[in-house]
Amino acid sequence: MEEQLFQQRTDLTALNEAVLSIRGEIKKIIVGQDEMVKLIIAALLADGHVLIEGVPGVAKTLTAKLVAKSVDAGFSRIQFTPDLMPSDVLGTPVFNPREASFEFKRGPVFSNLILIDEINRAPAKTQAALFEVMEERQATIDGKTHLMANPFMVLATQNPVEQEGTYRLPEAQLDRFLFKILVPYPNEQEEVSILTQFHKLGNTTVMDMIQPVLGKDQIISLRQQIKTLIIEEKLLQFIGKLVHQTRHHKSIYLGASPRASLAIMNASKAIAAMQGRDFVTPEDILEAIPPVLRHRIILAPDKEMEGISEDDVIKQIIQSMDIPR
Repeated sequence: MEEQLFQQRTDLTALNEAVLSIRGEIKKIIVGQDEMVKLIIAALLADGHVLIEGVPGVAKTLTAKLVAKSVDAGFSRIQFTPDLMPSDVLGTPVFNPREASFEFKRGPVFSNLILIDEINRAPAKTQAALFEVMEERQATIDGKTHLMANPFMVLATQNPVEQEGTYRLPEAQLDRFLFKILVPYPNEQEEVSILTQFHKLGNTTVMDMIQPVLGKDQIISLRQQIKTLIIEEKLLQFIGKLVHQTRHHKSIYLGASPRASLAIMNASKAIAAMQGRDFVTPEDILEAIPPVLRHRIILAPDKEMEGISEDDVIKQIIQSMDIPR
């Protein structure tokens, strides 16, 4: 047993080196935003998708592109617009006159890392095209099932729903994202550092500075390893109880689904592995809870009117519970 644990921890050292390498590549360009970068890497390791929300200009798209560039895998970017059709994302049958038959021409979603920019600027029918793709890693078109590549991950950005020209994502779509990451404005010191850094770059192309440090096979291997991490029964009970609380809280109109429980467990395992541990602690779970739950609950209308946020309610629920030690 000791030998098995030792072997596992040796492997986690390799995982930590990969994580540090990705962070190091991104820090060449991005100032601050450590939380966003950490959660994107955690989602990559936990086999989950990420929704990144923030006002225009806070490096949402750039950070997602840099993470994709640091991974040696296929990359595809789709700019969502109001006139985008599902076939523009998934692909479409094209007539081949030589064969006198239709051939399926794959759309840009058939890649490893998919950056969907401004996902909430496309109408519901185009967003719905991602339902099967994100959950089942396949697309059924004209009765035929086409499998996605492995690994497969969607990194989506969106502007706050109060901004002009945005459509609110349906609950079923939101539930398919492992994390919703909120990107704040940089503070004054970070703003100055951004100016200094880009001034020093001069004519250097940003993307050319990033080198791939993690391969596709490594990602698949690390994901399998993370699933085997130890999580005690009392921590599973804590996750189940917390998610159950969201369904009965007076401030919440719609609580979290069982998919949220699984997401908290998987995310906490990835966070633990990034810390070099082969077991999950309560701190890992507490770190995973806000980005996993904030897009999966809907507040009661009166609480929204009062200006209370999802994070505020999540914090209330955590504070009302006994955290296992």
